[in-house]
Amino acid sequence: MQVSLERVGALGRRLTVAVPADEVEKSYGARLQRLSTRVKLPGFRPGKVPLKMVEARYGGELMEEVAGDLIETSFREAIGREGLRPAGGPRISRKSLARGATLEYTAEFEVYPEIERLDLRGVHIERPVAQIAAEDVERTVETIRKQRVTWSPIARAARADDRLKIDFVGRIAGKEFEGGVAKGVSVVLGAGTLLEGIENGLVGATAGEVKTLVVPFPADHRNPALAGQTVDFEVTVHEVAEPVLPELNAEFAGTLGVPDGSLETLRADIRANLEREAAARSRTVLRSRVWKALLEGNRFEVPQSLVNAEIARMKSQEQALRGAQPQADGMLDAMYRERARARVVLGLIVGEIVRARGLKADPARVRQRLEELAAEYESPPQFIEWHHKNPERLAEVESLVLEDRVVEELIATAEVSDKPMGFRELLQIQAAVE
Repeated sequence: MQVSLERVGALGRRLTVAVPADEVEKSYGARLQRLSTRVKLPGFRPGKVPLKMVEARYGGELMEEVAGDLIETSFREAIGREGLRPAGGPRISRKSLARGATLEYTAEFEVYPEIERLDLRGVHIERPVAQIAAEDVERTVETIRKQRVTWSPIARAARADDRLKIDFVGRIAGKEFEGGVAKGVSVVLGAGTLLEGIENGLVGATAGEVKTLVVPFPADHRNPALAGQTVDFEVTVHEVAEPVLPELNAEFAGTLGVPDGSLETLRADIRANLEREAAARSRTVLRSRVWKALLEGNRFEVPQSLVNAEIARMKSQEQALRGAQPQADGMLDAMYRERARARVVLGLIVGEIVRARGLKADPARVRQRLEELAAEYESPPQFIEWHHKNPERLAEVESLVLEDRVVEELIATAEVSDKPMGFRELLQIQAAVE
C-alpha cells in the first residue's frame, strides 16, 4: 500500500492511498466465492450457480462493498503508520474501481492539535473563602419571611412595597393597542413587574382612584411596536394592601421543618446551609479560574469540525429549553462560535490531562457526588435510582467527578492562596468560562 501525506493548513491533512490491484482482486474473489455459496438462481441448485453468472448479477455491488471495506481498513493502517489522530470522520474521494485495477482514494480530515501545557506551574490562583456572619443568617431569615408574606388591604395611600390590584388601558395617540389592556393585575410597587413609569406613578394612589399616567417606552423595548413610543395609561386602582411578614416565633420555625420550634435551631440550620452553599460556590469559582488559566496557557488551532459539532449541540439544548429553533443572527452566531471554541479547547486540554495521567472517576466519589445532588430533591433514593438505571445520566455524574480530579491535579501544580471575604461578595464573583 502506498501512502502520501499533505498538510492543509494548521490541522488539515490529506492522505492519498493506493491499495495494490492484487489485494483488491484477492478481496473481491473471496467475497464473490462466499456469495456464490448462498445465492439462488432459477435452474440451479443452491451453491451451484456459476461464478460468472453471480458476478454478472452482483459484481457491481460486490465491488462497492470491497472498496468500502478496503478503504476502512487501509485508512486505519495509514493513519497508524503516519501517527495521526483524526478529529472526526474523513471526507473520502475515490476513483472508479474495476477488477485488476488499483484502488486509489484521498481522505481529507482534521487532526487533534498538540497540547503542550498540561499543568499550571508558575500560575497564581486566588481561592475565595467566605465565613458566614450573623448578619448573613439574619438576612436569610428575612428573605424567608418575605417569601411567606401575606397582604392586608389598607385605606391609606400606596407606597413602596405595597401590593395593588389594578386594571389598565394603554393608548397611543388615543388608540388602544394589542396587549395594552389588562384587568385584575397584581403589582408590588418597586418589584419591577411593570415599567418603572407605571409603578412610580402609582405611589400615592388610593383604592377606587383612577389615574392617567404618561409613560415613555424605552427605545430598546422588546416589542418593536412600542419601542420609543409614549403611552397614556388609564389605571383603575381596586385595592391597596400592605405586606405582613410572619412573626419570628416557634410557629414560624415549625413551618420550616424545625420540630421543636427553636429559633436557635432554625438559625443553626440556616448557617449550615449557607456554609454548604459558600463551599460549593468557592469550588465553582476556583474551578472557573483553573479553566481560565488553562485556556490562557494554551493557544492552538481547533478542529473546525469539533467547533461545528459543539455549536449544533448548544443550539439543540437551547431548542429543547425554549421549544423553538434559534433564529439566524450574526451576533448570536458569533457568540455561539466563541463559546463553542472555548468549550472545545477546554475539553481537549482536560481530555489530554485525563489521558496523560490515567485519571479515572473513583466509584466512591461518584456515589458521594450523586448523594450530594440527590439531597436537593424530595426523594433522594428515587433520584439515585433514576441515574443508575440510565448509563448516560450516570456518565454525566462521573464526568463531574473526573473534572474535580483534574482540578485537584492542576491546583497541586499552581500557586494557590486563600482570600477571605464575605458571603455576599463571594456570590457576586463571576464564575463562567465563555
